[in-house]
Amino acid sequence: MSEPDTGTQRDTMLLTVFLRHDQSQNMEQLQGRLDDADWWHGFPPEGCEVVSWVVAMGVGQIVTLRLPVARLAAVNVELERRAWGVFTTEFYPTYDFVPVRERLTRESDARRAAVSS
Repeated sequence: MSEPDTGTQRDTMLLTVFLRHDQSQNMEQLQGRLDDADWWHGFPPEGCEVVSWVVAMGVGQIVTLRLPVARLAAVNVELERRAWGVFTTEFYPTYDFVPVRERLTRESDARRAAVSS
């Protein structure tokens, strides 16, 4: 089986970060702590692209970043500096499955067509 075509260069990666809200604090408290930590200007660090940033009700915020592999430690440090006390964090290396799914669908269609011929 071939390696997934992620559509990105080998020296970049996707990283999905779950930011789970500290539910012991209200929104004003959370926003105040984020302001104090300069969250909105400091995260993500320079050199990282926000691919998506969504709110999942009951979960928190889910951020997917594209970044050079060498910037992974910087992402971690900025989360430690700016997010702790507001969010608990989880990290997942990810990749874009859409091109892989499209290829697998084409391959499946070709196999099915060969069987029915």
